[in-house]
Amino acid sequence: MTDATLDVDGRAVPFSHPDKVLFPDDGLTKADLADYYRRVAPVMLPHLAERPLTLHRFPDGIGADGFYQQNRSDHFPDWLPGRRLDHGGDTGEVHHILCQRAADLVYLAGQGTLTLHAWLSHADRPQRPDQLVFDLDPPGGDFEPVRQAARQVRDALRQAGLTPFLKTTGSRGLHVVAPLKPVADFNRVRRACRRLSDHLAARHPDQLTTEQRKNKRRGRLYLDIQRNAFGQTAVAPYAVRARPGAPVATPLDWHELDDPALGPRRYTLGNLFRRLGQKDDPWAGMARHAADPAVLEHALEEWDQG
Repeated sequence: MTDATLDVDGRAVPFSHPDKVLFPDDGLTKADLADYYRRVAPVMLPHLAERPLTLHRFPDGIGADGFYQQNRSDHFPDWLPGRRLDHGGDTGEVHHILCQRAADLVYLAGQGTLTLHAWLSHADRPQRPDQLVFDLDPPGGDFEPVRQAARQVRDALRQAGLTPFLKTTGSRGLHVVAPLKPVADFNRVRRACRRLSDHLAARHPDQLTTEQRKNKRRGRLYLDIQRNAFGQTAVAPYAVRARPGAPVATPLDWHELDDPALGPRRYTLGNLFRRLGQKDDPWAGMARHAADPAVLEHALEEWDQG
């Protein structure tokens, strides 16, 4: 079959080459990807609403080179939402893609979009993040340092008065995310994250580091806060990654960190719905727990004095 039109919630979605294989080792096709995104839409879309996106597209499957896309393509249908944002400097204005409905997800899957990466702010207030994120990847082949670092970041955020959430990235590590009230700009939030990282590295000098240069880390896990900046993104919850097995970035409950079988690619396109059939989305309603960044800053001042 070379092309089709899919009816997704009353929207006619053009869809070409549904039988094209995107994951050669697994035999997963564009149709499989689209079906996944259609089915996961009810839990995924609340995490995407009004957030500018960067697409990671693999039109010829993960065996070929993919590419990242920020600007909305001219051939995208008028009904696919977008928002123009000025990045300043050499970048200038970018017509970002938004994703509000299941039909949007299915259409993007038909364009070979495997992964959606979302901003930490909304399009109507792009300079004011409503999330902060710590990106934790293993310093070597052992995943245990990532588990331990996630607990350490969690505990520090809780001590500071924030509510941390956890997800696998579907790639190498874990993200620890805390919702914020969108009242501070990225520079202010990033400074607070850097100060928190400094405190954590001082508390756990043999395990954690803020050293960006790999040759200076000496086997310690790097506390990566680089995503806390205007125009930066984090992999969206429930997004598929371009790796064999089609792993999925998956929100977790904190007690799941104790599962010895947990890894960054534990959940996949093949088993994610079994999980969702057994438990609700751990990130549902996370915005209700948003804290003013000033709460974190106040805690940091107390720790500095302490």
